[in-house]
Amino acid sequence: MSLSARPDAASPTPLLEVRDLAVHFPVLRGLLRRRVGTVRAVDGVSFEVGRGETFGLVGESGSGKSTVARAVLRLEEPTAGKVRFDGEDLGGLGAEALRLRRRHMQMVFQDPFASLNPRMRVGAIVREPLDIHGLGEGGERERRVADLLERVGLGARSAWLFPHELSGGQRQRVGIARALASRPGLVVADEPISSLDVSIQAQIVNLLEDLKDELGLTYLLIAHDLSMVRHACDRVAVMYLGRLVEAGTRDDVFGRPRHPYTRALLSSVPVPDPERRATPAAPPLEGDVPSPAAPPPGCRFHTRCPFAVERCRAEDPPWREAAHGHGVACHRAEELA
Repeated sequence: MSLSARPDAASPTPLLEVRDLAVHFPVLRGLLRRRVGTVRAVDGVSFEVGRGETFGLVGESGSGKSTVARAVLRLEEPTAGKVRFDGEDLGGLGAEALRLRRRHMQMVFQDPFASLNPRMRVGAIVREPLDIHGLGEGGERERRVADLLERVGLGARSAWLFPHELSGGQRQRVGIARALASRPGLVVADEPISSLDVSIQAQIVNLLEDLKDELGLTYLLIAHDLSMVRHACDRVAVMYLGRLVEAGTRDDVFGRPRHPYTRALLSSVPVPDPERRATPAAPPLEGDVPSPAAPPPGCRFHTRCPFAVERCRAEDPPWREAAHGHGVACHRAEELA
């Protein structure tokens, strides 16, 4: 599956390229821990992220989107496929070379409390990447930490606080400041607002957008909140059971969805007046998501798809362009358009 359209024509080389990425986990049982199966968490995912854009990866829990995020940074080792950052194949890097490259690729984690060391003060947490990568001298590092804390809306005085003394939104701001400390080009944000109060979520989204404009960042945004994705992303890819089912510009995916799963996701978003939806409501989904340890044959969505035919049950749909820059993996995409 390939998504080649890029918004920045002036930069023909994308910042991030993912090709046929697969991440499989063994299923072990018994006292001897014998392998009895495989969980196909990610199973052949390809996309590109252009410089300066925000690329959203969405899907239900268990679709594999967070595993993609971790594999991009090699926090999970890919089973197959390639990840290129700024033209360099990350799979061929040794431990030291990967550590140096990670200076330019940082992550904002989903849980801002679990991702912060509770025994370290905020200033030390934000300064840690500078110490690890040997960036700047002592006084320069302190000034960098103070500047970052001001940028994320905490203020320099918060450097002396511990994570437990902060609210959830403040802790996430610390996580964002830490991610920006080494001046990365790419920030992978894994559900950055899902654990926060609704009243705080919009503030964090707006902060991420402001920082992107100020610092020239590129985002890979992992989310299941479609309202956030529609607001923040330039392009969107939809995952289901380890594979991409649709991808394109924000306006194409939200305004002209071609895959039944995408339609179902959009129909699940509450709107003030259901009769004035931008797209017709899709039939509700039935059944549960199949196990990634035993994905169904043919189209993986056919067990829940209200439009499935015999071909869907037997034949895996190929990835193809439904329109310029708008890809879909569905046998009936043209009929349902």
